[in-house]
Amino acid sequence: MAKDVAKQAIALHKKLGGKIRIQPAAPVRNRADLSLVYTPGVAAVSMLVANNPKLAREYTMKGRMVAVVSDGSAVLGLGNIGALGALPVMEGKCALFKTFAGVDAVPIVLDTQEVDEVVKTVLAIAPAFGGINLEDFAAPKCFEIERRVVEALDIPVMHDDQHGTAIVVLAGILNSLKVVGKRIANVQIVISGAGAAGTATANLLHAAGAKNIIMLDRKGIVDGTRTEPHKQELAKFTNPKGIKGGLREALAGADILIGVSGPGLATAEDIRLMAKKAIVFALANPVPEIMPDEAKKGGAVVIGTGRSDYPNQINNSLAFPGIFRGALDHGVTKITQEIKLKAAYALAGLVKKPTAVKVLPDMFDKRVALAVAKAIR
Repeated sequence: MAKDVAKQAIALHKKLGGKIRIQPAAPVRNRADLSLVYTPGVAAVSMLVANNPKLAREYTMKGRMVAVVSDGSAVLGLGNIGALGALPVMEGKCALFKTFAGVDAVPIVLDTQEVDEVVKTVLAIAPAFGGINLEDFAAPKCFEIERRVVEALDIPVMHDDQHGTAIVVLAGILNSLKVVGKRIANVQIVISGAGAAGTATANLLHAAGAKNIIMLDRKGIVDGTRTEPHKQELAKFTNPKGIKGGLREALAGADILIGVSGPGLATAEDIRLMAKKAIVFALANPVPEIMPDEAKKGGAVVIGTGRSDYPNQINNSLAFPGIFRGALDHGVTKITQEIKLKAAYALAGLVKKPTAVKVLPDMFDKRVALAVAKAIR
């Protein structure tokens, strides 16, 4: 199946020559149209915007256009494949923006992976856009890039691998807890992976009331001995019981396992160490940390993956189109933690009666982008 999909995808992209097109909003059929769209009429609009920069949102594409920016350093489970390798993914992201939320988006890939150069370039192109979606930047540099760009701009900026993931995971966890009859303040949550997605997910779960979160990276359980700045921050509010060791030690009695790391890291035997009615979100793609059948064999009740061929797909497309739609519509300049929480609750609320195989709405549910956008204020 995977080989068939790969062959079909390659054939489609070759046929189309990429997935994005630019279409003019105003027709240029004759000289009269030309005089309004371009010269001489456009000079009046240029001077209007030059003298009143805030009017750019009303008179140019700035009010409706998002830049999807990547340096290709951490692409979709493929790793550091560079700018050109990232381009098909960014095109796809733009297609989803338009399809799910009617947001126009342009893919921009950068031929640099230096933090200062990335920040400088994003700030330099920002005047043309109403929002910046950072995508597939590797940790830990992604934290600094996002922080610096957010501080410098008055338009919404979001690194989707961090916050889009966190929002959808939180929504799924909220509904999963309803299924198993547990409360977020009382559960032990294990997050395997302390990169971009894992860090943002931990922060948002904590903001939603989770009190017992254990983070793991390649070295084991994250604690205050770590030297990386973002892991020092994580250590301030995670692992409250001071547990030492690796995944098995962290999973003892745990209620939730969230995997945002790599394939095949857990087995049914590991899941059996968890509390009864365990929740497992194994989100590494295309091969998760544990396959759903194996997780179920270990006793997990609610199981989610990043894949479309199993129930409970945890997919960022449930969040980012609506977030930017709402930000553009409501003049939001910063995507705050409060906004992310509202988006997660709005998303979770679309599933009125969650079940073990239905904790999130389908990504093609037309209510999704509207509900998320309404919450972004």
